[in-house]
Amino acid sequence: MNTSLAKSARLAWAALRMLLVLTVVTGLVYPLLVTGVGQALFHDKANGSIVKVGGKAAGSKLIGQSWNIENTGEPDPKWFQPRPSNSGYDPLATGSGQLSAGNPKLVAAVRAARKQVAAFNGVPESQVPADAVTGSASAIDPDISPAYADIQVKRVAEANGLSVAQVRKLVKDHTSGRALGFMGEPHVNVLDLNIALKALARR
Repeated sequence: MNTSLAKSARLAWAALRMLLVLTVVTGLVYPLLVTGVGQALFHDKANGSIVKVGGKAAGSKLIGQSWNIENTGEPDPKWFQPRPSNSGYDPLATGSGQLSAGNPKLVAAVRAARKQVAAFNGVPESQVPADAVTGSASAIDPDISPAYADIQVKRVAEANGLSVAQVRKLVKDHTSGRALGFMGEPHVNVLDLNIALKALARR
């Protein structure tokens, strides 16, 4: 009996020591190591890819945001507009509307949005690209297609007192190609583009 009890005590002590070691390694050492490497080698990405202007956070390159006239729900003509969002660009409420492509509600919403986008930018409805009237799967996509940026150029140029050529070049300079040359689609980060636009308009 004593021998059995001693063996059980040794096994329990060994198990407790293993628990303590693994808790320290996986609960403290590993997280601190990963955090340290992330901060040292990928500081910007590890902290949410926050973009600062004049020392203040203007937003994240990873999360879309609205560019409306202050205290209204109306899009501001001075800025390039992002893809629509059914979550209000809330990163805590991401997700698509989950409506199928043939759903009458989605079809009606897309048609209405196409008319609105076309009128806002002064272009024919046929020129309005899909990403201008449909949200992304996450509802917080920070990027738009070059085609959507292109139909906004004239409106943005007029609203900021710039030439179309200046704004078109700005879009071109801020258009990113496919990753590794073949993955994904060319895109424009709206936050980066609008920050550059603000700087250009102040010159």
